[in-house]
Amino acid sequence: MPKTQKGKAAEKVVHPYSRKAAYLAREESRLKKKNRLKNEKATRLNSIGEKLLWFQSQLDPTKTDYTRKDACDIIERYLHRFDSELEQIELTNGIKGRQGRLHGAREAAIKQTMEREREQYEGVGFEIPDIVNTKHLKTFREWTGDLKKLPNIKLRKVSNKGSDTKNEAEEKEEAEDDQEEDEDDLDSEQMDEAV
Repeated sequence: MPKTQKGKAAEKVVHPYSRKAAYLAREESRLKKKNRLKNEKATRLNSIGEKLLWFQSQLDPTKTDYTRKDACDIIERYLHRFDSELEQIELTNGIKGRQGRLHGAREAAIKQTMEREREQYEGVGFEIPDIVNTKHLKTFREWTGDLKKLPNIKLRKVSNKGSDTKNEAEEKEEAEDDQEEDEDDLDSEQMDEAV
């Protein structure tokens, strides 16, 4: 009589229509969905982090407070960040004797992004770090680019609609109101901690 191997036990085959097979399929589908959501969140945070780093690099280190008009100027520079790349693509496509368009997909993606961002800026508002409020500006300048610290940075929607109508005095009042609200929030938090 032949001896059986003691090292490995034969792996039991699961019937495809069994409850165990259904359980394994559900578990696998749940894990795939979890990984997909995790990757989507990571890419979204990455794009927000790159955007904020660009805005951080555009800040003037000597300037302590920004107005709404200054924020609009920075946004305009942000919206034109792809201009040199588009010029390069046009130059390569303008060479005689070339057939087809090189970098067509990249050009289409850039134009679509620029159009979407322009619509946001002219419509509901383009989301940027809150540089109008001095307290939030200080927090933003101290940010090192760590994505885990991203929730600490306050964002504000800025639209070009309101930039023409508001004057400097209204902006200062709005910034002071924001600071007072923040102070009130801190006072209420301190009261809660005391209790």
